[in-house]
Amino acid sequence: MIEAYRAKLDAIDNKIAELYRTRMELARVIGLYKANNDLQAFDAAREKEIINRVTKEFPTELKAYAKQLFDTLIETSKAYQSRFLKPDLDELLENTLKSADKPFPVSASVACQGVEGSFSSIAAEKLFTISDITYFKNFESVFNAVEKGLCEYGVLPIENSTVGSVNEVYDLMKRHRFYIVRSLRLPVAHSLLAKRGTELKDVKEIFSHEQAINQCSEYLTKLGSKVKVTVCENTAAAARAVADSKRKDVAAIASENCCSLYSLSALARGVQNKERNYTRFICISKNPEIFERADKVSIMVSLPHESGSLNRLLNKFSVLGLNLTKLESRPLESSEFEFMFYFDFDADLRKPEVRNLIAELSVTLPQFIFLGCYSEKM
Repeated sequence: MIEAYRAKLDAIDNKIAELYRTRMELARVIGLYKANNDLQAFDAAREKEIINRVTKEFPTELKAYAKQLFDTLIETSKAYQSRFLKPDLDELLENTLKSADKPFPVSASVACQGVEGSFSSIAAEKLFTISDITYFKNFESVFNAVEKGLCEYGVLPIENSTVGSVNEVYDLMKRHRFYIVRSLRLPVAHSLLAKRGTELKDVKEIFSHEQAINQCSEYLTKLGSKVKVTVCENTAAAARAVADSKRKDVAAIASENCCSLYSLSALARGVQNKERNYTRFICISKNPEIFERADKVSIMVSLPHESGSLNRLLNKFSVLGLNLTKLESRPLESSEFEFMFYFDFDADLRKPEVRNLIAELSVTLPQFIFLGCYSEKM
């Protein structure tokens, strides 16, 4: 009995498949017409009209399923049409890929936040064999230095394995134009540094950056409330403040590299909460560059403020078998309850299906920013 029903389903599926091929051929023709006549890529009002029309005669218990089906049909049509629309981004990517096999630079001028001995400077020195580093007081100044061409590259922390994302950097990423050209996972070990001759029992105040303080919260709790914790703009700046202070009851949480730079000694080593503590840094450039072995893509997008929009986007990555390694959301300043989403995913931009996905997103989403294709150094 069931086999007879299955045979009928198979026959219906074959008809659906044939009609789907016909529909996609029409979508191709329309996509080419839009491209040749410089027409708007997609029409949200027409999409809604289609859904309302085709679901109207369905019984109530099937309406939601019918909407899901036709939502999917429309999404696949839009994805297919985007191949023919050739947005400006597509030309940018093709031009950038022409030199995608060149090696990463050995030397460069680099912008970093903080002072000498900061973890950003350590990251810059690991990324570039020879680095001419210019230090800036805050993260925004690093973005500005790259945008204005004062430095070829900028190095910024973006997330830590213990305390999570550096929100200030994510917020600045929405305001500035730049491209990620390399990333680095840097093991971060914090030490408690003080002037030579100072003992741990003498310490009454500890300076450090907010991120480092959070990463070392368990150690600081053990020291008790008698020790004041003061936030500084940078761990290395904290070390330098201790070195410059006339007090002998202050210390800094910073890299042990700062000992030789600022004539300090380590009162305690490895004071971070987790032994395997690392910070991920991004290296940014004013111009898009793709270097050899680039296998990670980063984008920022905003989505329609409607049910299922994020799920539909995630499905596009799933269909192509692309592994999402990062999804971060930050509120949009100009609106309520709307967000900008940051995505990292493993992908080879040389593959047509990856470029087609990026082309589709760039013409279908309210906002789309291509941030770069790059490799990550461990």
